[in-house]
Amino acid sequence: MPRLLFATALLASAVLAMLALIQPPVVPAALAFVFKPLTTVLILVWAWPRGGGQPRLAQRLKLGLLFSLAGDVFLLWPESGFLPGLLSFLIAHLLYIAAFCSQARLAARVWPFVVFGVIAAMVLGRLWPGVPTALQIPVLVYVACLASMAAQAWVWWRGSLGGADEAGARWAAWGGTLFVLSDALLAINKFAGPLPLAAVWVLSSYWAAQYCIASSLAPARGSDPA
Repeated sequence: MPRLLFATALLASAVLAMLALIQPPVVPAALAFVFKPLTTVLILVWAWPRGGGQPRLAQRLKLGLLFSLAGDVFLLWPESGFLPGLLSFLIAHLLYIAAFCSQARLAARVWPFVVFGVIAAMVLGRLWPGVPTALQIPVLVYVACLASMAAQAWVWWRGSLGGADEAGARWAAWGGTLFVLSDALLAINKFAGPLPLAAVWVLSSYWAAQYCIASSLAPARGSDPA
C-alpha cells in the first residue's frame, strides 16, 4: 500500500473509531464496530508484505497482530468481552515476546526488566483495590506478560546498536513502551475511575504501539522505508 494512502486511511479510520466511542451526537456509536477493528486491519495490511528476510520475527509479529485484532473485537463489549479480550492480548504479547527473542536472547540485559517491572508494580498498586477478585490473577498474569514484552523489545534494541537491525529494534522498543502506556490508561480507566476522553488516549497510544511494532519488520524490497 502506498505510504501516503496508508497514512490517510489509518488516520481517518482511527479518528472515526475514537469519535464513535466518545459518542458525540453527530457520530453514531455503531461506527466503532466498523472502524475500531478496521484500524487494526490496516496496520496488519501495512505489516503483511514486510519482514521477508526475517521469517521467525515476521510470522510471530503478524500472528500477534491477528490476536490483537480479535482482542479489539471482544473489547467492543467492555463487560462480557473483557476476559476474552484480555486472553487474546495475552497471547499477542506472548507472540511478541517470542518474536523479539528470535532477535535477542530473553533478558540478555536485566535493566529493562527491572524498569518495566517497577512501572508495572506502580500501575498495579494504583488499580489493585478496584480489580474484582475473579480478575486479579488474570490481570496479574497479563501485566507481567505486557511488561516482559516491552522489556524484551528494549533488550533487542540495546543489543542491536550499530547493527543492521537497529532501526527495526528501535521501532519495537517504542512500540512496547507505548503498549504499556495504553494498557495502563485502559486499566486505570476501568478499575480506578474514569479518565476524561479515555478512548482518545487509550486508542491513540494503542494504535501507535501496534504501528511501531509492525514497523519493526524490514520493508518489503522495493518499497519505501518506514
